[in-house]
Amino acid sequence: MHQNHAVTRRGFVAGGLASTALAALAGCGKKNAGSSDGGTGAGGTLKYYINNPVAIDPYNTQEDQGTQVEHILFDALTDYDWSKSAVVPKAAESWESNDDDTEFTFHLVKGAKFHNGDAVDAKAFKRGFERICDPDMSTPSEINYHLAPIVGYEEMLSKKAKELSGVTCPDENTLVIKLNAPMADFPTVCSHPALAPVPQAALDDPASFLKHPIGNGPFMMDGDWVADQYINVKRFDDYYGEKAKLDAINFSIQKDPDTAFREFEGGNLDMAQIPTGRFGEISEKYGKSEDGYTVTKGHQVLTGAELSVYYLAVNCEKITDATVRRAISLAINRQNICDTLFEGTRTPADSVFPKILDPDMDNSWPDCKYDKAAAQKLVDDNNLAGTEITLSYNSGGGHEDIMSIVQSDLEAVGFKVTQESQEWASYLTKLGDGNFQMGRLGWIADYPTMDNFIYPNFYSTADNNYSKYNNPAVDKAIDAARQITDEDKRKEAFRAINKTLGEDMPIIPLMFYSHNWVGSSRIEKLYLDPQSKVDFATASIQA
Repeated sequence: MHQNHAVTRRGFVAGGLASTALAALAGCGKKNAGSSDGGTGAGGTLKYYINNPVAIDPYNTQEDQGTQVEHILFDALTDYDWSKSAVVPKAAESWESNDDDTEFTFHLVKGAKFHNGDAVDAKAFKRGFERICDPDMSTPSEINYHLAPIVGYEEMLSKKAKELSGVTCPDENTLVIKLNAPMADFPTVCSHPALAPVPQAALDDPASFLKHPIGNGPFMMDGDWVADQYINVKRFDDYYGEKAKLDAINFSIQKDPDTAFREFEGGNLDMAQIPTGRFGEISEKYGKSEDGYTVTKGHQVLTGAELSVYYLAVNCEKITDATVRRAISLAINRQNICDTLFEGTRTPADSVFPKILDPDMDNSWPDCKYDKAAAQKLVDDNNLAGTEITLSYNSGGGHEDIMSIVQSDLEAVGFKVTQESQEWASYLTKLGDGNFQMGRLGWIADYPTMDNFIYPNFYSTADNNYSKYNNPAVDKAIDAARQITDEDKRKEAFRAINKTLGEDMPIIPLMFYSHNWVGSSRIEKLYLDPQSKVDFATASIQA
């Protein structure tokens, strides 16, 4: 999903994270460690900062701000437990596949209810999936690619069918999903928070559902989403699983991280991002988290590595020459950005794969480094001096500082650079329409697999392929890699695709994210996972 992290946005089976990275993350908090008292805890309302989301209705939850809300309103079939480094049951209590991983049968938890009292049955999941694939929605979904492996997906998108033929419901608690080709990673896909069930109300009154989704998760809406102001949720006491400790959460929508941090310092927020240039000061004042992911009193600053990359999407239909893209990449001093703006808390990106996903050094792209002399030679040899480049980005997140360094670096080798910015939702529309040359984006894993970094961003027809990258050989290789059931062979196939991408440079990776959040002393415990989702269900604060 695209990461709208301000500077201050997808059982996980093996096949994504390297074993060394998984071992390191195994201590990143205990996601499912609940209290013995049934989760009542101290109650209270946690106040959490977010930007205004694009959507909190699961059919179009496409970035991290909306996902932060949506993933506690809705339970998908599976979940990923970072403390176990494994996929675990969620709305499905168990599942199995056929021998070639082309059919998966999920057995739902019996007796689960939606927030309005309706039963969570197999048809509710089918309904939710088909909303995502429905091209006649008032705003078509940007995340339907997650369901592309399912039989009937293309027919729905092309309006040749009104249902996903590959999703069937033998009985109310059994969901069967047939795929077009083998995909051992499919249970991973099913952990995406947006692949959730929805009640009939989502079809009966879709306009209301956008602002007040009715889910099956541990929290429910408390009033409507008030754009640019707040989203309030409260504990759902009829939840089928372990009850949340918190009484409620106030998602306070602030215009930028600096404003949010001032609210934090004033005691009006419990979680905020640390503004640029203040990391050392804030770390000394509040103390660093012991594992990088869990806030406890006196250890309130989070620094854990994320499954995410900050990059420049290059419109390959406007900057068609890979030589230009290579020169741009070589001209950018990534280490300077990380040191100057982030006090060394982020690391320069050398490919699309974060090291936490796959530490193999062979993944590095040859031109994804700072080499001013090499960049200058490409500019001089190819008469690129004076080439006009427009840097686009979303406003209000501190991206201006990054883009200014990029601009300076590019101008130093002869490019002529201008900047333009706009608010997040409009910016995504601009990118989707192709009305840009080069624009910043962040990608945070929907699930920890190589496929999730490759397919959504580089498959020619994928909705999130904002670079308009179209390489038939890469498409063919992706299709083939997704069908490999052997984990090691599948990883090698994706590494080979990554190398091709490094030659074509459809994006210019800049840096890998790390958490830069701080929690208040009211928080007893709060876990923010490497995918930047807070486990609000187990969070607790002082009464």
